Amino acid sequence: MLRFAPSPTGDMHVGNLRVAIFNYIVAKQRGEKFLIRIEDTDKERNIEGKDKEILDILNLCGINYDKVVYQSNNFHIHQNLAKKLLEENKAFVCFCDEEELNFQREKAKIEKRPYRYSGKCESLSKKEVEKLMREKKEFVVRIKKPTADIKFIDEIKGKMQFTPFEVDSFVILRADYTPTYNFACSVDDMLYDISLVIRGEDHLSNTPKQIHIRNLLGYDKEIKYAHLPIILNEEGKKLSKRERHSSVKYLLKEGYLPQAIVNYLILLGNSFKREIFTLDEAIEFFDLSKISKSPAKFDIEKLKFINKAHMKKIENIAEFLGYHKNYNELLEIFRDESDTLKEIKEKFERIFEECEDEEFKNEREILKKEILNNELEEEYNDFKNRISKNTGLKGKKLFMPLRELLINQKHGAEIKDLYKAMRGYLKDIIKKR
Repeated sequence: MLRFAPSPTGDMHVGNLRVAIFNYIVAKQRGEKFLIRIEDTDKERNIEGKDKEILDILNLCGINYDKVVYQSNNFHIHQNLAKKLLEENKAFVCFCDEEELNFQREKAKIEKRPYRYSGKCESLSKKEVEKLMREKKEFVVRIKKPTADIKFIDEIKGKMQFTPFEVDSFVILRADYTPTYNFACSVDDMLYDISLVIRGEDHLSNTPKQIHIRNLLGYDKEIKYAHLPIILNEEGKKLSKRERHSSVKYLLKEGYLPQAIVNYLILLGNSFKREIFTLDEAIEFFDLSKISKSPAKFDIEKLKFINKAHMKKIENIAEFLGYHKNYNELLEIFRDESDTLKEIKEKFERIFEECEDEEFKNEREILKKEILNNELEEEYNDFKNRISKNTGLKGKKLFMPLRELLINQKHGAEIKDLYKAMRGYLKDIIKKR
């Protein structure tokens, strides 16, 4: 099966959703199951409710999964396998305290070299280890670094190779007996028979570590990898979690349709014959091997364009937004001139508010009296000619205050179209001005 493995430590990033989408598509293409694995091993950073939020977003986006599992439920397996590595002399206990390790890190920084574990505790004798254990000295478990280079073929990047120095003797079990990310991840990929891991390229340095863990545990089934290039912001820097539109939750709140966000994220780093499509349609033509090796730039204007195209597909916009069907024609006008659902709602809700513009206040009052005291004509031209003749208002002094009476804005759609859409409830709206 394939898997999407989010951490419940914050809002879902667009990069994470992109990973989920690609894993889902490839699972469908290959006829394999799709697993959601909540990586909740970092207890201090977990935020209550974020796991449900992640699942809700996936459901909204039409990403169906076969199973949801929580990594913390497998702690006993992680611990037993760490013990197995210790017994087979493939891992060792490390008693180095944080002060000592921080000193080594600072020293490496001063000497302008990458920090690597010194190997100090690897050479401890069995007696020395037992003595320190009796003294109840705190320890972690480290895996022994590989003796040869770790090589694999990345489905996007091609041939990859990492030296033992790059892999290092890293921690697999913390002092509280919980597994580290790399150990839990590699063990769980074995447990759930993962065939392909699609994830961001920020995980590229983790891959040789996870391969190394599985090698030492004697797992001989190949797991393939595909590392997606990072998403850049409009300035060409890595899209940060601090940037509002990097959050899927924020985009949904701003009125972007889930299907539009999915459409856009599939397009990122890809080139297809058409730009507007559904997730199901993408399954037919998506090709993981053709994803660009270069970073993809997040373009909010492009997302707006795609969102607008998907909004046009909504058949009954009033019902979709939760408004009375009588307003459907007006909402269709607002949809045509808006990029997001939020814009449509803001324009619609504004028509029920008092107009605060002072420039055409007197003209509005004259028009308001004229409209409320007479029957409304069937045709807009008859209506326009009558109010112009009876009020003496023309040009800018007629059309701007009239549009303000209708939609509480100076500029917008053709008044002819607004009149046709609003005629049935026009007087009720104008009374609010």
